[in-house]
Amino acid sequence: MATVRSAAVTAEAEPPVPAPTASDLRRNAVTVVVDLACAVVLGGIVAAVGYAAIGTVHWPAYPSSNVTRTLTTLGQVLCIAVLVVCAWALSSAARPAVARIARLASFAAVSGLVTVTLALPLGATKLYLGGITVDQQFRTEYITRFTQSPALHDMTYFGLPPFYSPGWFWLGGRYAQLTGSAGWAAFKPWSVLSLAVACAVALALWLTVCSPTRALAATLATTVAMLLYGSSEPYGAIVTILMPPVLCLAWLALTARREPGASHRRTETWAAVVAVGVYLGLAVWFYTLYLAVAAFAVCVLAVAALVVAWWRRRAGDAVPFLPIVARLVAIGAIAGAIGLTAYIPFLLRASPGSFSNGSAFHYLPTLGTVLSLPMLHPTLPGLLALIGVVWAVLRCRTDRLAQAMGLAIVSAYLWAVLSMAATLAGTTLLGFRTEPVLHVLLAAAGALGAVDLVATVCAAAGTGARLAALGLAALAAIGVAQTVPQQLSGVISTAYTDTDGAGVRADGRPAGAEQYYPAIDATIRRETRRPRTGTVVLTADYGFLAVYPYWGFQNLTSNYANPLAQFAARAAAIQTWSQATSPDELIHELDTARWRAPNAFVFRSSDSGYALRLTEDVYPNNPNVRRYTVTFPATLFADPRFTVSEQGPFVVVVRR
Repeated sequence: MATVRSAAVTAEAEPPVPAPTASDLRRNAVTVVVDLACAVVLGGIVAAVGYAAIGTVHWPAYPSSNVTRTLTTLGQVLCIAVLVVCAWALSSAARPAVARIARLASFAAVSGLVTVTLALPLGATKLYLGGITVDQQFRTEYITRFTQSPALHDMTYFGLPPFYSPGWFWLGGRYAQLTGSAGWAAFKPWSVLSLAVACAVALALWLTVCSPTRALAATLATTVAMLLYGSSEPYGAIVTILMPPVLCLAWLALTARREPGASHRRTETWAAVVAVGVYLGLAVWFYTLYLAVAAFAVCVLAVAALVVAWWRRRAGDAVPFLPIVARLVAIGAIAGAIGLTAYIPFLLRASPGSFSNGSAFHYLPTLGTVLSLPMLHPTLPGLLALIGVVWAVLRCRTDRLAQAMGLAIVSAYLWAVLSMAATLAGTTLLGFRTEPVLHVLLAAAGALGAVDLVATVCAAAGTGARLAALGLAALAAIGVAQTVPQQLSGVISTAYTDTDGAGVRADGRPAGAEQYYPAIDATIRRETRRPRTGTVVLTADYGFLAVYPYWGFQNLTSNYANPLAQFAARAAAIQTWSQATSPDELIHELDTARWRAPNAFVFRSSDSGYALRLTEDVYPNNPNVRRYTVTFPATLFADPRFTVSEQGPFVVVVRR
């Protein structure tokens, strides 16, 4: 990334400047590194201090009071105001010291915006958006697993390496250990902290490819879009928020021209190549689906660069193809070297006969059957998306950032179309899950286009128009940002209505059946006399596994199950166990199982015995999961080799 200053100048179609000297390159490289370091440190400090400050107040529950929403809006206004002041200072002929302070303040303000938007509405609950329900169950279970140990393990199954990207959850486990928190309790602060830092880093990356005004506008727009559409999935949101500036870097690197004697150009180009490769490699660790989308977009950019080179060669301009291919290969090599380390344990265990019939891509909700076209909606985000599309089309011949954003948006739509086409092969590419990526890309393009439009108007109208534009931009940002809590009200409410790991509902109402989890945990530990990680539990109440790091014999659904776990075969084994005719037969079945058998069972009591609610994949139906009940006769456990106890609606069976 070194400087990319001259590349940024070209991208913004400004007058050419003298080539940088070696000292210029070193100074600019240091600026980039310092910006990234400051973004991480300041973003982390602001998020940590802000989160801690919010935690010192006894807030009313969000669903029953407007206090936290009011203060959220106040915090958003203050953060956006700071960003507007920073944009003014950085776009003016300010002294270097003032410019440096403005840069630092902008990192802090972006982090603060994320913190107040997420932490304040959740101030009276210990749970994050979505509580510990459905998808958040397995995410909480994953972070709980890594809180117990830093070794790379599957979230549920004993002895299996991870299949789903472990990076964010592994870091969350380290955060939980550092703070002395349980995994479920660390999920919320780690989500807020990691997202706040990621948005500050995104600003630092934007500053490497465009002017400060453009960088601040793009960061503000993409941060709000991420909060609106992707914040419930924090590990994916981190990859998403960094994608637009990285794709701009990729385009600048792929389309850079080799000029005799211009060594600084080569240095900048290869620095950008390394940056893109590192991003893609880390994306493997954080979210494989978004890594695939980003890698697909980089390939689309490379194909476009080759087409442009071919077109120029036809016009008589000797543009070589080999450098473009070499840079793409280098990006892939760097990404592979970093990313493969996350999957080496899985690949070493994998063999043709070890895989179950994977169904991770077997999900096609209504959202995945249509193309998302926000630019046609009469809303502020829709207007911004429309500006971005129009700008990318109008400036695609002269502005390299417009080219990059236009191609990135096309790539996102191509992925959605390919996902629809994949249904012919009996699967999908989960196109609906990439909608946050599309919204963030459109927001980035819209912000860049709006700044371009304002610059054109101000060139004719003078300083007054510039001030008016800044004020209008601030109002628009506040107008959209203050709707975030309302848009997220469903998942915020779930964080208050779900029972947390301590057996408490944050809205003050009676807790659900999960309040008995501590008693179940105590029973299992007392009867097994083993640590939690030495016990395999068969249960359909997966929230229990999200709170306590027991191994599970079976996962929530096949969509989240490790392909090495053989989900369907395990389900069939459970069915067979339930049909045993005596305790001896059941124990024989458990002892001869292909996998480590459960030595504890958590059932639900029913009139006909002890029940488990299991699932099976029924794609292409929607819903794609069918629930069914397997019932174990109580007589199977009427044996001295088992202990049976009741905890509320649960029946806890432990094999002695």
